[in-house]
Amino acid sequence: MEEAPLAIEKFLKTGAHIGTKFKTGDMHRYIFKQRKDGLKVLDVESIDKRIKMVGGFLARYEVEKIVVVSKKIYGHIPAKMFSEATGAKALTGRFVPGTFTNPLAKEFIEPQVVLVTDPNSDGQAVSEATKVRAPVVALCSTNNTLRNVDLIIPINNKGRKSLALAYWLLAKEVLEKKGIIKKDEDFGKTLEDFEYKMKDEEREEEEFEEKTMRRKFKTRDRRGKK
Repeated sequence: MEEAPLAIEKFLKTGAHIGTKFKTGDMHRYIFKQRKDGLKVLDVESIDKRIKMVGGFLARYEVEKIVVVSKKIYGHIPAKMFSEATGAKALTGRFVPGTFTNPLAKEFIEPQVVLVTDPNSDGQAVSEATKVRAPVVALCSTNNTLRNVDLIIPINNKGRKSLALAYWLLAKEVLEKKGIIKKDEDFGKTLEDFEYKMKDEEREEEEFEEKTMRRKFKTRDRRGKK
């Protein structure tokens, strides 16, 4: 696993510590502060510690029995790359009801542990994992509740760069804990490999939204100084 200062620098660069304007009682303890624009900021040291903790937890299981789920499009590539790197099973897009609970289902799987990108959008997977008594590990932002979640990584689970970083670091941690790789240099995949590749129109839309948010923030800041 990367040294803490290097990992923390990556968290800051990818916005992994930026939450939402909403916070739940479950996530309160992981929040470091609130920005002027109302966004909650997660504690980066907690992110780093939790990725190491979760990596060690997942490494106890047979990789073929680890199922990673992501309905969110920005999580599709990270989840698939985590699967490719570790040998886990990736389920992206719509989660078909009965996947974990109906033995007659076409895509029936018996997971030993389930990793979800967002317990809100991946709620069906969380519910079914609970029914079959498979532990649920979740990437959670400030607006998430932890019902039926056993272990979390407090992190920005909405940004594509943040999700790429989370799964990239987690894959390395699992492989190191299993003794498959001994150091970061042995991991043959880059952070960019784990990042969702945006289409031109999606990139333009994202840049427009970022500019709009910056203008709104500057306007509020000027009003506050009057």
